[in-house]
Amino acid sequence: MKNVAVFGAGRIGRIHAGNVVALPGVRLKFVCDPVADSAAALAVQLGAQVATPDEVFADAGVDAVVIASPTDTHSALIQRAAAAGKHIFCEKPVDLSVSRAAECAAAVKAANVGCMIGFQRRFDPTFAEAQARLARGEIGVPEMLVVTSRDPGAPPAEYLKGSGGIFRDMLIHDFDIFRWILCTDLGDGGDAADTLYATGSVLVDPAIADVPDIDCSAVTIRTRKGRLAQINTSRRAAYGYDQRFEVLGSQGLLQCGNHRPTEVVQFDAASVRVDKPEHFFLQRYREAYRLELEHFFDGLQSGKPFRTSVADGVEAQKLADAAAQSLASGKVVTL
Repeated sequence: MKNVAVFGAGRIGRIHAGNVVALPGVRLKFVCDPVADSAAALAVQLGAQVATPDEVFADAGVDAVVIASPTDTHSALIQRAAAAGKHIFCEKPVDLSVSRAAECAAAVKAANVGCMIGFQRRFDPTFAEAQARLARGEIGVPEMLVVTSRDPGAPPAEYLKGSGGIFRDMLIHDFDIFRWILCTDLGDGGDAADTLYATGSVLVDPAIADVPDIDCSAVTIRTRKGRLAQINTSRRAAYGYDQRFEVLGSQGLLQCGNHRPTEVVQFDAASVRVDKPEHFFLQRYREAYRLELEHFFDGLQSGKPFRTSVADGVEAQKLADAAAQSLASGKVVTL
């Protein structure tokens, strides 16, 4: 039986905590959140106890922690968990600083504990099937990737002030998808980003410019082997949560579309209609969140490497920093 503490009782913390208690051989022991009412409500709902971080890290019976707290707490909690010998599942990003993220990776290695970063899109059944087909060579050598990522609406400006900016908060997932699809070793030694160019605008909410941040962006990446990726993002999509990508290979194309609440198509005299995409990431990735935690605990049991490691978190952060640098300078950045 693995005893677990969850840090964070907000919306993603509640998702992860609920998935923890549904796993066989795993027990949610503690919930930690500085908002006492939130921590207490979640603990009561799931049969856990409320605890402070000090209590969690001092408890030898806690085997693993799930970090779903605000971004600016991630690195400190990772380092404390590693020092206490606890295995770690942490939401993205590792930290808003590459150097700090690298320090976390070093702490995890020195402590010899497991650490998985929550890039849940790799566990989405649709995306995972596309990557599996790519790995089997079904479309030949991958050459170009186009990623579309659009939220249904922008978060409040107050949230964005502590988010690290759109590249670290939102596109961090898309940078991981780029690495997963175009840079994974498919028997050719793998690949890596060589140059990156980013541009952006404030088109959704003028208040975002005062953060300062942008709410729409376009990023182009060229790899060392000449492969190309284009990532287009927006904080607004009136029709729902828009998450798609396609990869063009030397022998074909893999295309991953949106998920809809149902797959019913209605034909009548006025139109042909289908459901809009799922409304937000909590619905779109509900199965991916379940599968990634299942993978984490399976990895702890089997000793097999995690699909998304702390090193993946560091590399995605490097791309986010390069994008911010490119936006600020207006120039192409060499990685």
